[in-house]
Amino acid sequence: MKQVSALYRLLGDEARLRLLRVLAAERLNVTELTGVLGLAQSGVSRHLGLLKDAGLVAEERDGGFSYYRLASAMHDGTLAAVLRQQFEAAAHDPAVRADQARLQEVLRLRKENFDAHAGPDTRDAKQLVPGRSWAAWSRALGLLMPELKVADLGCGEGYLTIEAARWARRVIAVDRSTAVLDRAKALARRRRIANVIWKKGELEKLPMRDGAVDVAMLSQALHHAQNPARAVAEAVRVTAPGGRVLVLDLRRHQEEWVRAKLGDRRLGFDDAELERMLVACGLKDVKVGVGARKAGDPFTVLIAGGTKTDTATKTRRQEASR
Repeated sequence: MKQVSALYRLLGDEARLRLLRVLAAERLNVTELTGVLGLAQSGVSRHLGLLKDAGLVAEERDGGFSYYRLASAMHDGTLAAVLRQQFEAAAHDPAVRADQARLQEVLRLRKENFDAHAGPDTRDAKQLVPGRSWAAWSRALGLLMPELKVADLGCGEGYLTIEAARWARRVIAVDRSTAVLDRAKALARRRRIANVIWKKGELEKLPMRDGAVDVAMLSQALHHAQNPARAVAEAVRVTAPGGRVLVLDLRRHQEEWVRAKLGDRRLGFDDAELERMLVACGLKDVKVGVGARKAGDPFTVLIAGGTKTDTATKTRRQEASR
């Protein structure tokens, strides 16, 4: 009776139930579980320790990582059946949907970094190519680029900024948050990147002169803007005639939890809406396509771009005055 009582107390914690639910779908390491559950790493480790001691979770080493999965005892028996039934019944709960969406994002990142996370199921000769890396491919393509002046608008913690700085003559990185810019600057110092100018400012009112750059990028920033159309218009304004504006953002989705958790103002954009926005700001040769999509993932990344015409500045001013 004491063992049963202790087990039910263990399973009476919401965080541990969430942890078991995601481990029922995929084996994960502590860092990945932290990203999925949105809990502190110390808390995740503590919960894992308790579940492991109770025989509900198993730990295994692979490629320098410690991965956790449901113990074999959790795949059969009454307890396993009850938990599966509860997990299925809660599938439409907003918190569960949020966990599932973050799990899909973790799995997408793992796939794109498969050289670091290769496991027994990915070591088949048809799938594993030694040295293959999305980062290496993107940097190789960067070597083909001319030394352009680039703006990273809504730069966040600077990951894209730093990659662009490897091939650009100069990068102007803009973000509204002082704390985020400080982290981006620290990362640039660690990577010994010196050709970036950091500026604090809003997407709808950029602290940059007209025609300052050859390429303006809005990567996962537009859905944070109060006025996305004005943000695009500002990107066009700071781009020189003949230059390019590039937008990476989410296709319209229904994941309401991102508003509170991530501060998103928009739940993505329709393809046609994004195209109209770029055309209305005076860009030509506008193209919109899918940049990343994974089955089961509620988030699809759209890539949109266009070229600034000589008449775009007038169009941009008309758009900004609305």
